[in-house]
Amino acid sequence: MSDTAVEALGPEPFRFTPQAGPSIEGPAFSRTFKLLATAIVFGMGGWMGVLWLSGKATGGAVSIFSWFLAALAMLACFWWWILRSRTRIDADGLHQSWVWQKHMAMRELAHVRLVRVRGLEWLVAPRLYARTLAGKLIVFYAADPALLREFERLAGELAAFHRR
Repeated sequence: MSDTAVEALGPEPFRFTPQAGPSIEGPAFSRTFKLLATAIVFGMGGWMGVLWLSGKATGGAVSIFSWFLAALAMLACFWWWILRSRTRIDADGLHQSWVWQKHMAMRELAHVRLVRVRGLEWLVAPRLYARTLAGKLIVFYAADPALLREFERLAGELAAFHRR
């Protein structure tokens, strides 16, 4: 069955198109947030280097150094994706590049909530909590003002769609 045949069997699905064009894409995290993440990762690496060189990071077979390297490797992975992550909204759905590709189709949206701390968006990354009709929750981050405006519009239109 095609999407149109499946859609004909149930209620009309939610549809949304960005105002500024077929899609809007922007960075998931602000430049300041990226710089803060960079400072934390490199600061922790430098701190561990100082501990190692001063002889305070030694231990048995599994030293504190190996545990720290494992944690630093995880932090470095997330740091890399913070730097590279981008969020896109189009008629098909919401997309974000991350360690894994996040995607949620517009027709599956049941509820969205934009969470942001105005004035502290450089520190607390704005995010859109999106829940599907099946209850699955995905969080999409956005730092671009145009993308945040579309998220606000999406939340309003989805709420109006469910009130009908």
